[in-house]
Amino acid sequence: MGDMASVVSDVEQQTQRTEESPNAVHLTIPREYFTLPMAMVVGGSFIGMFRGGRQESWRFLAENAHRPPTTVQGWYFYNKTKNYRVMLAGLKGGGVDGLRLGLTGLGWVAFEELMRRIGLDDIREIAAGTGTGALFALLCK
Repeated sequence: MGDMASVVSDVEQQTQRTEESPNAVHLTIPREYFTLPMAMVVGGSFIGMFRGGRQESWRFLAENAHRPPTTVQGWYFYNKTKNYRVMLAGLKGGGVDGLRLGLTGLGWVAFEELMRRIGLDDIREIAAGTGTGALFALLCK
C-alpha cells in the first residue's frame, strides 16, 4: 500500500514541475549508472592513497639514507619533510588511481547500456566484462 502512495506522490510532483516550467528538461538516470563509477572512484582513491604514500615513504628513505640527521632539530625537520611528502604523494596517487578506476567503471556501464540498447539484455554483464577486458587489452598492447 505504501508503494502505491509513493508512486502517486512522485507523479504529482512531476506534474507540478511540468506545470511550473514547461520548457525544463528532466533527465532520469538509472541509479547503477552513477553508483558503480562513484564507488570505484572512492575505492581507487583509498587504494591510491595507501600505495602512493607507501611508495613515497620508501623513496624518501632511500634518497636520504646516506645523510641521516645528527641533531634533534634535524630529525624533526627530516620527519616533518617526510610526512608532508608522503601526504602529497598519497593525495596524488589517490587522484590518479581513483580516476583510473572511475573511468573503468564508466566504461563498464557504457558497455552494459550498449548491450541493453542492442537488445542483448540477458548477457549485458558478461558483455560488459568482456568489452572492458578487451579495451584494456587493446590499450596495454
